[in-house]
Amino acid sequence: MTQNSVIQNPALTGPEIANEMPRVTPAALNAQRLELSYEGTGTSTRALRGVDFSVGIGGPEAVAVMGPSGSGKSSLLHVLAGILSPSAGTVLWRGEDIAAMKDAQRTRLRRTDFGFVFQSGQLLPELSASENVMIPLLLAKTSRSEAQRRANGMLAALGLGGMFDKRPGQLSGGQAQRVAIARALVTGPGLVFADEPTGALDRTTGAAVLQLLIQQTLSRGASLVVVTHDPEVARVCSRTVYLEDGVVVSSTAPQQSAQTTAVQEQQPVPAPAVAAAADQVQTGFAPAHPAQANPAQSGAQQAGPVQYASPAQHVPNPAQYAQHPSAHRPAVQNPMAYPAADQGERR
Repeated sequence: MTQNSVIQNPALTGPEIANEMPRVTPAALNAQRLELSYEGTGTSTRALRGVDFSVGIGGPEAVAVMGPSGSGKSSLLHVLAGILSPSAGTVLWRGEDIAAMKDAQRTRLRRTDFGFVFQSGQLLPELSASENVMIPLLLAKTSRSEAQRRANGMLAALGLGGMFDKRPGQLSGGQAQRVAIARALVTGPGLVFADEPTGALDRTTGAAVLQLLIQQTLSRGASLVVVTHDPEVARVCSRTVYLEDGVVVSSTAPQQSAQTTAVQEQQPVPAPAVAAAADQVQTGFAPAHPAQANPAQSGAQQAGPVQYASPAQHVPNPAQYAQHPSAHRPAVQNPMAYPAADQGERR
């Protein structure tokens, strides 16, 4: 079966479609000597300084990218994914240098080879779960009927078989993030990029969602790059790369942990217990900073209404990423111009 191919059997519905979801031939991404500078009025900020990075060299793996705020984590992710062009260096994917591609070529690559999962899902609120997952398929000119069939199959594989027609506002935080994972995987990408995928979820739900993300990605032959501040997220990945001031300061040796091996050997249908754990939050987006997590808060503060993280406060929707590589920021050359609410700051 070639990349993005799927058996055409209209008689299959629901969970049965999960077994014919796209698998990919494992591929590696290898970046060398990456430099990235943001040019402002009379200023220049170096976000990346000679970074070497690889993923999938020895087969599917999950790599965590960590570092303090301003270390260049998100800048690295955007360069690897072809959203930004590096000032210097190469990014090889399937034998081609992404850094040397034109915008149109990188746009097609993001539609076919890469998947994206954002902090708060970035689901379009007016669309159903199924319609949100259909977006990348429709952008790739897949027929609407086939796109819906494949979207529903992927949702079923993630334990959301009864949620096809639900809108994001009717889903819990964990359910909404599983819809986002389904959207990232439905085209059969060879590499998935996740930027703080559990950052807007409570710890229990986040752990369950992360397990699903790793399991579903690796079991399909793809690799995963996760930008995170959370050491618990990094702990369950195959290895961790640490950035500081745009430089890789350390990288754990690639290792095949027992957990990662077990994940790869599983079929891409989650255990009911995992899906159930992801449903433990109430309907609505999970608090980005739950009040009870901060013992320093006063009782009056804790008694107030919970403020949920809204997708509109974070990075733009995936259609913008797919069609307009520079549309997600008004002034990408100047990191100081990023609005405070935009979660795409140079991290």
